[in-house]
Amino acid sequence: MKHHRVAVLGGSGFIGRYVVKRLAARGERVAVACRNAEAAKFLRPMGDVGQIALVNAAIDDAAVLPALLDGADAVVNCVGILRESGSQRFDRIHHTAPARLARLAREAGVGRLVHISAIGADARSASAYARSKAAGEQAVRDAFPTATILRPSVVFGPEDQFFNRFAALAMVLPALPLIGGGETRFQPVYVGDVADAVMACLDDAATAGRTYELGGPKVYTFRALMELLLAEIGRKRLLVSVPFAVAALQARLMAVLPNPPLTPDQVELLKSDNIVSPGELSLATLGIAPQAVEAILPTYLDRFRRGGWYERPRAV
Repeated sequence: MKHHRVAVLGGSGFIGRYVVKRLAARGERVAVACRNAEAAKFLRPMGDVGQIALVNAAIDDAAVLPALLDGADAVVNCVGILRESGSQRFDRIHHTAPARLARLAREAGVGRLVHISAIGADARSASAYARSKAAGEQAVRDAFPTATILRPSVVFGPEDQFFNRFAALAMVLPALPLIGGGETRFQPVYVGDVADAVMACLDDAATAGRTYELGGPKVYTFRALMELLLAEIGRKRLLVSVPFAVAALQARLMAVLPNPPLTPDQVELLKSDNIVSPGELSLATLGIAPQAVEAILPTYLDRFRRGGWYERPRAV
């Protein structure tokens, strides 16, 4: 089902760019709201001339959003942050701004709204990130009852901030930390599968008002993911267990850095598994067979290998 004109908030971000690419490929007119339209010009070649419009607008820009939503058949909200910085606060980005977006979308007569949240969204969580995600889900649902909510686990792909970040650390550090012993479980989901889920929800009216949890085909401990990463880039590093209490202290000390590698809130998040809950609607419900981590990692981590893409295993 084509929606003809779709507004994508955060369309130049990690997940958003894959959503924009899929929308453009099937002929939709796409309006992309992003913080820096100049830096988002890489999106334009994904469509025909004039098919993708780039607009400088924050998710809570009351002056621009009404015009962006005017005439839109559908809206996809891909905006999210992993840590707070300056005016980028969890409550603003994940709660109050999506609430306003949902209200304005309803008032503009938008037919479909897909809101990307996260597995672990919980109003009772000790993590401010998880609480803000839960508050945002509820606010979106209150303002736009037929909104579809997607909750991905850790999302991976060429531009991710998970495998790329730890691979970069493995280039310069003799050891990688395993917070809480590395026993937290994850169900990494490929970014292309998340984008496919967005498309499926836009197309299927039966998904309206529902929440889907998105995970890959396999559950891993954090330790297993680090072992997989190191094997892929061909580097041997120590994996050192760091108790939660010690990690929290280190995170507080690193808070003075402009881009801290770890925050106290992230330590709280790591105390809970990040996997699809039993019985929840999922990728399988949407008819999507998720890609395995092992199949995708080799396609984008070559720059971290000794010798790059052309590195060959040594003969035994």
